[in-house]
Amino acid sequence: MPYRNKTYVCFDGDNDMHYYRLMQAWHQSDYSTFRLYNAHDLNSARDTSQEASIKRQLRERLLNTKVFVVLIGGQTRYLYKFVRWEMEQAISLNLPIIGVNLNGLRKQDPERCPPVIRNVLAVYISFNSRILEYALENWINLHYQYQKQGKGGPFYYEPETYQRLGL
Repeated sequence: MPYRNKTYVCFDGDNDMHYYRLMQAWHQSDYSTFRLYNAHDLNSARDTSQEASIKRQLRERLLNTKVFVVLIGGQTRYLYKFVRWEMEQAISLNLPIIGVNLNGLRKQDPERCPPVIRNVLAVYISFNSRILEYALENWINLHYQYQKQGKGGPFYYEPETYQRLGL
C-alpha cells in the first residue's frame, strides 16, 4: 500500500491550466503559507501517450493521493475521457474531495458541478489560496468523520469561515 501524502488536482487542461499554474505559484511564493504536495510531480503522463497508458500513470498518482481537488470551470462537467474518469477513481478510492469553483461561488454550483460528484461527500469552496489551504488542512479529517456518521452530499464553509480567513 503506497504512502498517501499528495494532493491530486483534477482540471480542464485546455481551459483552466492557468488556475492550476497559479496554485503552483502560491506554493512557491515566499509570501504564502499555501503548500501543494502535488501528485502530478510523481510521473509523466504525456499527451502523446495512448489513453490506457495515461490512465495507468494517473491511477498510480491517485494511489499516492491523500486528497482530491477538482477545479470546476465552465466546461469541467462536459469532460469525460480523463476528468470524469479521474473523479470516478477518486470516489472508488474514497478520497476526500474538494470542489473548487473557479467562478467564485462558495457552495456547490449545480450548473457547473460534474454530475459524477454532485451527490458524493465533498466540500465546495471558491478559488482562493486561503480557503483552499484551510480546506486542505481540515476537510480530510471531516470527510472521514462525516462518512462514519453516514453523512453525504455537498458541504460548504459558512461565511464566518471566510471572514476569519480575511475573505
